[in-house]
Amino acid sequence: MIRVLVADDEALMRVGIRLILENADDIEVVAEAGDGLEAVAACRTREIDVALLDIQMPGKDGIAAAEDIGRLSPRTCVVMLTAFGQEASVTQALRAGASGFLLKDTGPTELIRAVQLAASGEPVLAPRITRQLLERHIRSGRDTEAALRRTEELTPAERDVLRLLGTGLSNGEIAEQLYLSAGTVKAHISRILTRTGCANRVQAAVLAHDAGLLTER
Repeated sequence: MIRVLVADDEALMRVGIRLILENADDIEVVAEAGDGLEAVAACRTREIDVALLDIQMPGKDGIAAAEDIGRLSPRTCVVMLTAFGQEASVTQALRAGASGFLLKDTGPTELIRAVQLAASGEPVLAPRITRQLLERHIRSGRDTEAALRRTEELTPAERDVLRLLGTGLSNGEIAEQLYLSAGTVKAHISRILTRTGCANRVQAAVLAHDAGLLTER
């Protein structure tokens, strides 16, 4: 079972997410929280596979909670719940170690699939704001030289994987593009994260953009 924490200051939102997720046979909502402090406390006392955190909560917000959860429970995948237009907050959340983000109006099927993907280490990126997030990141300026230094130890195969990861492809899609097994892609990504110092594949995707890898062929 995938053990999930739902943290949102709106009780109706928490109830709605719980009802959707509990329709899946492999998901169990084991904890709810109304703010970041309660979310961190839940991860301290329970084994949580996926933490769904609202970005804006009273007291300790979702970004600060993500940082604390990352230190307290590195195995927990943090996925931020956000509203359209909050790209700046999303960027901060990714830097805090979040594994991805979802819009609050994500449909039931997509929400369940996103939790399953997060639990298996796959990226969870809301397509409607991914493009705006990356465009905002590029407009804010990027240190290409620093990004290139972080990728210089990668093998050609790892650079290919990182390039495709930067486009938002899943492990399976990357494997299909490069004619590799899913296990080989997963191993490449693990080494990429270690060698580049990225906390998760979302940060690695941003690094791929900064290093200009998406223009390589």
